[in-house]
Amino acid sequence: PRIPSTRNDIRDCSTDPPYLPPTATNTTARLAALRGLMRTHGAHAYIVPSTDAHMSEYISERDARLGWLTGFTGSAGTAVVTEDKAALWTDSRYWTQAERELDCNWELQRTTSIESIGMWILKMVPVKGNISLDPFLFSIDTWNSYSQALHGSGRTLLPLETNLVDQAWGDQRPLPSSSEIYSLPAEFTGSSWQQKVAGIRQRMEQHARRPTAVLLSGLEETAWLFNLRGDDIPYNPVFYSYTLLTNTTISLFVEESRLSAAARESLLSGCPGPLCVELQDYGQVSAHLRWYTQGNVTVWLGTEYTTYGLYGIIPQEKLLEENYSPVMMAKAVKNAHEQEMLRAAHVRDAVAVIQYLLWLEKTVPRGQVDEFSGAQHIDALRWAQEHSRGPSFQSISASG
Repeated sequence: PRIPSTRNDIRDCSTDPPYLPPTATNTTARLAALRGLMRTHGAHAYIVPSTDAHMSEYISERDARLGWLTGFTGSAGTAVVTEDKAALWTDSRYWTQAERELDCNWELQRTTSIESIGMWILKMVPVKGNISLDPFLFSIDTWNSYSQALHGSGRTLLPLETNLVDQAWGDQRPLPSSSEIYSLPAEFTGSSWQQKVAGIRQRMEQHARRPTAVLLSGLEETAWLFNLRGDDIPYNPVFYSYTLLTNTTISLFVEESRLSAAARESLLSGCPGPLCVELQDYGQVSAHLRWYTQGNVTVWLGTEYTTYGLYGIIPQEKLLEENYSPVMMAKAVKNAHEQEMLRAAHVRDAVAVIQYLLWLEKTVPRGQVDEFSGAQHIDALRWAQEHSRGPSFQSISASG
């Protein structure tokens, strides 16, 4: 079709037929599948966030539900689908990208506030309507904000344990990672996982409320506590897991078959006893928490990384809430050895950057380098450094 816009890389839904650039995704069948499931569950609107069940900043392909449903691949956004409308909210970094990736099934909302999402939902969903979402993909704060936005409106916020996007995605959804979870050698950590566990238990005893357990949902919390690493999420040395640490027991929820022989041996070296790690299936965390909180217990958690789904399992009077768990607080204070390792890593990285700047001085005047080949070259220089496990995020490369 003829393109009235001066740009031909963004969609134009005002023409008939609409103009879509080759970067746009056809989402008609995906939306139809989701709406069929919504009808089955009595949902008049369904909210899809860009997060995973651990409130991670970066997510794996398997958790890219927003990307699959909308075609939009930016790192932050929220989608809402009703019986006949679909809208995406994202911030100004991504407006042009969204116009290139969305098809005309989607309205682009140029804001990210929950108030504006709530107002849109109230316009689109009749009174007595159900607004559904997966409570295991929303932070406690976000859930409360939606609850407040809809409060007194005659609409119900209805949590669904089944994720409807996952159901619509079906067997096309990427499989979970099967790569090895490995132990970080002692030369990098400065303290054993047993010492770290003892330190956290000490904090539990010293706390005025004497919590009986600490629940860890943030992926870096469990990785740090047990000196384990993985690569389930690009640019992040983490693996899918939860931990429930009590005064006398340690439950690690993880795909056990993925642990390296050395990692397994390290975790089971204190069995039986208070330093024995009980390995439980990753999917069992909710059931275990439900069982544990039937007793006379107090669970300490960090609200920044815990989903509303897990939080809702624990009776209010048995909760000790702080922004960050004691593990996140301990992890933030680096021991002398960790500080030394950090400095050494920065020196190695500086060598790669200096090599890169020298290479740019030689190659740019010859007109032989662009932003993409430049980014590839610095990645290669970093990989060549000892102990490199890859960059910490995709190169953001620009000139001029």
